[in-house]
Formats: sequence, C-alpha cells, structure tokens
Amino acid sequence: MVRTEAPEDAYTAEPFVPGRGGLTALRRAAADCRGCPLHRDATQTVFGAGDADARVMLVGEQPGDQEDRQGKPFVGPAGKLLDRALEEAGIDPSEAYVTNAVKHFKFTQAEPRKRRIHKAPNLREMTACGPWLAAELAVVEPELIVVLGATAGKALLGSSFRVTQVRGTVLEEEIHGRPERLVPTVHPSSVLRSDDREAAYRGLVSDLKVAADALS
Repeated sequence: MVRTEAPEDAYTAEPFVPGRGGLTALRRAAADCRGCPLHRDATQTVFGAGDADARVMLVGEQPGDQEDRQGKPFVGPAGKLLDRALEEAGIDPSEAYVTNAVKHFKFTQAEPRKRRIHKAPNLREMTACGPWLAAELAVVEPELIVVLGATAGKALLGSSFRVTQVRGTVLEEEIHGRPERLVPTVHPSSVLRSDDREAAYRGLVSDLKVAADALS
C-alpha cells in the first residue's frame, strides 16, 4: 500500500488557495487550510479583515489568544492599541485592511485549561502561509503595506530583516511578484510589553505618521 503524506507535511497553503474570487472566497477557503501543522491545535483560521479597497494593508505576525477564539485579527489588547495609534497618526482604522503573515495561532500550554502562551512561528510556517498573503495582496492591491514587527518583516522581506534598522522608513520592494511600498514598525504587542510603554507607543505613532504621509 502506498502511503501518502498529510497535506500539512508539504508546508504550503498553495493547494488550498482558490484560483479565482475575492476576499469572501479566500476567507471561506482558508477556513479549511491544512497547509502546515498549526491548524491542528488552533481553534480556527483567522483570516484578514477590512476594506477590500483599502489603500493601506497592515500585516502582523499571527493571531493571538483572543483572535483565535473570535476568528478575527487584532481584536485583543494589541489591536485596540493599534487602532488608537492609527487614529492618532491620521489613518482611519475602518479604511485599512488588517491581516497576519500566519493565519493560525501558535502557542504552548503547560496543561489543559492553563493560559495559552504565544510562540513565534518559524520560517517554514511563515513560508507555508505565504500564498494566502500573496492572494490578499492581489485582491486588495494596497498603495502601502505597514509591516508590524520582526516576524511579519521576515515573512515579507526575508530572514535578514531587522525592524530596528528600517522602522519608520518607506521601503520599495518586490513582494510576491508585485512592486510594493512598505513602512516597517514594531508590533503593537511589543508596546504593551515595554518597560517604558509611553515611549514605545510614541515611537509606534511616529512610524505610523510616516505611513500616513506616504499615503497623502
């Protein structure tokens, strides 16, 4: 008997991405994605959300605990902080599209019913999820991508990306075969973890103002 490998062993979402259709079709298909092992423990796929004609796309790392439970990106504390920072920088959150480089929550858990601790996705997992991000970019066609944190930066720009070196600057790169403008900044969750939260928040707003200027 010939043994066939499970879809997740191939580490690519490509077979699950529909060849046509808009965000609704993509979201529906992503719900059944088994392109990497992360789907096994996560509650559900957390696909991107927002304006299909958005001028700006914000790309984070992966869903967190609240996002995994609710099925929507950036609905936890970091998302609320991001909305406040966007408004302060002059970007209407309701006119943006928000998503993550990885669509399933990766976590560690000491025992059942204990708190689930976020664990950063590895390069294979980020690469496996790349076709979903490529499809979102092709549909939304944003004028600007705001890169939220190191993991999102590595997923989009390669493993040598360092957010501290390029944050608050406008980059022009080819992403998934498309010329894109990007503004990297820190992930809002890092602001919440910072020893000097106010200074970290001001830095995030400052970077987002660069994005707002690039859109004006």
